[in-house]
Amino acid sequence: MRIIGLTGGIGSGKSTVEAMLARRGAVVIDADQVAREVVEPGKETYLRIVEHFGPKVVDESGLLDRAAIAKIVFSDSDELRFLNSVTHPAVGEAILEHLKELSRTRPDALVFLSIPLLVETGGAARYGTEAVVVVDVPPEVAVERLVRGRGMAREDAKARVAAQAPRADRLRAADHVIDNSGDVAALEREVERVLAALGSV
Repeated sequence: MRIIGLTGGIGSGKSTVEAMLARRGAVVIDADQVAREVVEPGKETYLRIVEHFGPKVVDESGLLDRAAIAKIVFSDSDELRFLNSVTHPAVGEAILEHLKELSRTRPDALVFLSIPLLVETGGAARYGTEAVVVVDVPPEVAVERLVRGRGMAREDAKARVAAQAPRADRLRAADHVIDNSGDVAALEREVERVLAALGSV
């Protein structure tokens, strides 16, 4: 089994790239999806978050209100640190479990481990990735996509993009870069190019 790290800033189109990779036969483990699994109601991580932030971060169905939490943590670095200290270890353990299961059931798989903070958290070394692929767009393109695609207010979008590690740090850590500043057809070509460079699926 081969493990490739996949990352990119908010608004870079990483989810679109994940879908393209999956259609081409790769296995994608999305850390955002894993993060949702570890905060399901009743789980330890969920209970710690609710105990800390209170009932205002729980929606009517009993799930965590991710937008409410984001609003708190992206304007308060101490709260963001607390959230990360609770969620990151739980997500990390869950990812390792997924990888262990895949090594048993899909030993020949090409696995893309999609982690937004792969570079910042040193995840590439922890999970044994053989290469890091970065989906990249200029910051102003990311802001526009967040405004148009997710309906964010422009100032909120700028703040979210600015709160990340510098773009240059991600690019320095990249073995391969997927440029997503063009249209869908151009992105398809970029994905094909990187898969070819990796030895495909």
